[in-house]
Amino acid sequence: MAPTSLPLNLNFKVSATAANLPEQPEKLRNSRVLVLGGTGRVGGSTATALSNLCPDLQILVAGRNREKGEALVAKLGGNSGFARVDIDDADSLETALKGVDLVVHAAGPFQQTEKCSVLEAAINTKTAYIDVCDDTTYSRRAKSFMSRALAANVPAITTAGIYPGVSNVMAAELVRLAESESESESEDKPERLRFYYYTAGTGGAGPTILATSFLLLGEEVVAYSKGEKIKLKPYSGMLKIDFGKGIGKKDVYLLNLPEVRSTHEILGVPSVSARFGTAPFFWNWGMEAMTKLLPSEFLRDRSKVQRMVELFDPVVRAVDGFAGERVSMRVDLECSSGRNTVGIFSHRKLSESVGISTAAFALAVLEGSTQPGVWFPEEPQGIPVEAREVLLKRASKGTINFAMNRSPWMIETNPKELGLGIYA
Repeated sequence: MAPTSLPLNLNFKVSATAANLPEQPEKLRNSRVLVLGGTGRVGGSTATALSNLCPDLQILVAGRNREKGEALVAKLGGNSGFARVDIDDADSLETALKGVDLVVHAAGPFQQTEKCSVLEAAINTKTAYIDVCDDTTYSRRAKSFMSRALAANVPAITTAGIYPGVSNVMAAELVRLAESESESESEDKPERLRFYYYTAGTGGAGPTILATSFLLLGEEVVAYSKGEKIKLKPYSGMLKIDFGKGIGKKDVYLLNLPEVRSTHEILGVPSVSARFGTAPFFWNWGMEAMTKLLPSEFLRDRSKVQRMVELFDPVVRAVDGFAGERVSMRVDLECSSGRNTVGIFSHRKLSESVGISTAAFALAVLEGSTQPGVWFPEEPQGIPVEAREVLLKRASKGTINFAMNRSPWMIETNPKELGLGIYA
């Protein structure tokens, strides 16, 4: 892989205008990518980001709404096209995948989905695959296709969006750096990993994100404490977390997210948890109230949740108009010595950032970084250690604050002055 201007230890801060990315090989420029859910906000954002990052890439926008799809294709230019695809129809899927180098599955929500039909079609057609899954059960089901993907020589990454996705890679790098900087593994080991997420409103993603949020409220939260699996109430355990410049301090609550289990098992960190918060503040109150007033069976029912989303959607869109769509991820690692390191990622628009992040994974797979099999982002077979630097640099394009391997005080809203020009 071509070198970049960033130091290899990832102890860096990337500005919003950073652009020194490696030159794209001809294989990548001539690749053909199918974006499922391309007429939705996440898929559309991914298609747009892919077009911006690699203008010569051939992009096929797939969805059920031809009018929306053709409108996006008109914006993307001559290297794009539209295909009407029904992901519940195996024949439709496999036909669409013929001649495609990579399929990006962005047709959520993934909660309560019983089949990995897109992954199965990708394996059958020997097509590389990534998805933006944010559901623990679905991601585990995807991993059960490991032997079939290996036999078909198909590389696949599940949970390859912004969170989970980029957040997993950030966690993997914090752990790697902590272990490499320790004089002895027995003296200072990674002990506690905490994921904190914040999004203003729905982040411009509308009904899909709203449905995902409601469905997650019906799931018992899995976390790990000193190696023991524990179960907690969803949207409980509120903490006020400082997300630093451009975001500030926000309330976050426990949610059941797939990166908790995957990073615990893959990175070997004994204690792992994930929390999420939104704005305006009354949305948090509403979410918390729903877990108390509505039975979990109701919140796990996709049809009932969808009807509730349709009811709330006009209100949500109105609130989004003044709430904005800022997004921030903070990943904290605590070692047995008491040493803490932090990664921070903040962007003004989730609707842009999620697409850029997903596109970064797509390009990594097209460049040949991913081995055959089904992987989580933090597994080196999914995104190798040497490829993480470029992925994070691509994903952080346009961020208002991105830094890795910092002490917590360095990323606070009002960082202490060192006189060393650390933010210069």
